Amino acid sequence: MIPQTFKEVIDLGDGREISIETGKLAKQAHGSVVVKSGKCMLLCTVVSNYHAADVDFLPLTVDYREKFAAAGRYPGGFFKREARPSDGEVLTMRLVDRVLRPLFPKDYHAETQVMIQLMSHDDNVMPDAMAGLAASAAIQLSDIPFETPISEVRVGRLNGEFIINPTQAQLLECDIDMMVGASADSVMMVEGEMDEISEEEMADAIKFAHDAIKEQCAAQVKLAEAFGKKEVREYEPEAEDEDLAKKIHDMVYDKTYAIAKAGSAKHERGEAFSKIKEEVFESFSEEEQEELGKLIHKYVAKAQKSAIRNLTLDEGLRLDGRKTNEIRPIWCEIDYLPSTHGSSIFTRGETQALATVTLGTSREANQIDMPSFEGEERFYLHYNFPPFSTGEARPIRGTSRREIGHGNLAQRALKGMVPEDCPYTVRVVSEILESNGSSSMATVCAGTMAMMDAGVQLKKPVSGIAMGLITDVESGKYAVLSDILGDEDHLGDMDFKVTGTADGITACQMDIKVKGLSYEILVNALKQAREGRLHILDKITETIATPNPEVKDHAPTMVTRRIPNEFIGALIGPGGKVIQELQKETETTIVINEDPVTEEGIVEVLGVGSKGIDAVMAKIDALMFKPEVGSVYEVKVIKMLDFGAVVEYTEAPGNEVLLHVSELAWERTENVSDVVNMGDVFDVKYFGIDPRTRKEKVSRKAILPKPEGFKERPPRDNNRGGGRDNRGRDNRGRDNRNRDNRRDDRKPREDKNED
Repeated sequence: MIPQTFKEVIDLGDGREISIETGKLAKQAHGSVVVKSGKCMLLCTVVSNYHAADVDFLPLTVDYREKFAAAGRYPGGFFKREARPSDGEVLTMRLVDRVLRPLFPKDYHAETQVMIQLMSHDDNVMPDAMAGLAASAAIQLSDIPFETPISEVRVGRLNGEFIINPTQAQLLECDIDMMVGASADSVMMVEGEMDEISEEEMADAIKFAHDAIKEQCAAQVKLAEAFGKKEVREYEPEAEDEDLAKKIHDMVYDKTYAIAKAGSAKHERGEAFSKIKEEVFESFSEEEQEELGKLIHKYVAKAQKSAIRNLTLDEGLRLDGRKTNEIRPIWCEIDYLPSTHGSSIFTRGETQALATVTLGTSREANQIDMPSFEGEERFYLHYNFPPFSTGEARPIRGTSRREIGHGNLAQRALKGMVPEDCPYTVRVVSEILESNGSSSMATVCAGTMAMMDAGVQLKKPVSGIAMGLITDVESGKYAVLSDILGDEDHLGDMDFKVTGTADGITACQMDIKVKGLSYEILVNALKQAREGRLHILDKITETIATPNPEVKDHAPTMVTRRIPNEFIGALIGPGGKVIQELQKETETTIVINEDPVTEEGIVEVLGVGSKGIDAVMAKIDALMFKPEVGSVYEVKVIKMLDFGAVVEYTEAPGNEVLLHVSELAWERTENVSDVVNMGDVFDVKYFGIDPRTRKEKVSRKAILPKPEGFKERPPRDNNRGGGRDNRGRDNRGRDNRNRDNRRDDRKPREDKNED
């Protein structure tokens, strides 16, 4: 039986469409949908258990995978099977998770899985831009409690015009690459990179994206209605006790307010808050603690959050005593690590990042192999967040999704400032040594200084700042917080990070928790962020104003050389013998790539100091040396032979040619050593290719004065001694052309001894 399908089409306004369809695939999932644009197809399913897990949070898993079969490719590696998710897939998971998670009920604790997979790839469609739409559409078709449909789009700007979901080719030309997630009413998530745009331009891009999202949300509602909207399932909500909540609020609020107003350090403040919680628990009997423990924890946290928020809204003060627009104390240092190619420390309050830079050849580029994108990164940044940075001891596992996300944000912030003609592959590693909020922005600042310390010629220095927002809907009050603490990140209504130069924004990441945030507040927050960003930028440039003009003495220097295609093989040698020996002799690294347009060889030579690099350049010069016919060159004897001497051009060592014994001198030479010896240096004239020997010909005697009365010997007569001319006559004039044939016609001689 052919299943009944339901479909809605979204018009992108430029001839492209996105369709969402259900009813054909994965019908046992609680909700499933196929999203299609061009040849690109995503399958999204959602399943949520009907019994709550024994946790006090939503155990939500968003999984996004790109199948290599979707692009007609095999997975790389020994085992031909998709394994752990790539960084690109993890970043897409985070983008979707950050928009979905706040829209589930706060007391819904059932295990929930949203699984999205790329089933068919189209080179002209970027699938990550449709992942949020697919996830929300699948949830709308289920009975899972969820507040409202959402969607995500990518917005680019090409030649001053905004584009929704641009192609990969278009995106390369865009000066904005931004992902926006929103419901029909509110923007909830923004992340992207920009080419030094203004705050107003950023707000305009968000508005444009939001208009497109509204249409996609409406299409999801239509599809759910056509399919038959299911009733939302019933679930057991969290227990509530209003009397207990009021009792704990009265016990906690004033004490918390006083501690928050005192403006103390992180650990001191944390201990004081913990003491309040202990006092609350001690006021209950052991039986009450066992029965009401989760509610007590919940109400204590709620009262403390309320006190801290009200302190900021009413008095403009913050947990550490700062005003809302005040930046924590900053100190910086460069060249801290003696053996790295570049290093820096950036410390802001209780957050500290140590950044290192390593310079390499194109061989060290980060290879990206995904079904939707293949390429390499010549600049990349890795972010590490060890547990000691927050004073904790916890299991050390692989790189977390958070580390991948924070590293990607810092990389996007800086990569636009690395010049296109930078010869190096640049790897930045940020080690977070202390953390109390905004460690990703500390990474941006430390990364900027470390690259300038390493001699990477950044176009402009970049700084970053993490901002927060506290609002009160009833009173209309709001406070924008500059350089937020870790605690302020959790209790605020918006967490947004902005990076940029003195001239504009280069990257951003926003998570907006409050509904209906006005664009006026958003722009004001961005402007306050700019003030803080410029303040931090001044601290960076006080430490190092411009990039060092040269790399450090112990760091490698990179020299790039282009050579014609026909010389690539000679430089590599049979089986790589020439290039391997050259690298060993010169202690350099040599990488040869081919320009896909000109087909020239691009030779990268990396080495410490100039001696080895100069030797490689000399070898290349020698390989490419082409003497001109009629010109005179200085040569050196490097080998003696019976019939001549092997000489090499002094201006092109390694470029050898045979000087024949007949070209040594005007006089007849019996022994080569009578005229020249090993190591002798003299001039020769170049005659090009000898048509008789088909080899290069050089002559020493051609530039020597001919001795007076010298007579050259006539050329040897090859017909002497019975030779034949071209008519078959010998040197006595006899015609011998048929003599052998006549002899063959004779009868065989009789053997006298035959009898």
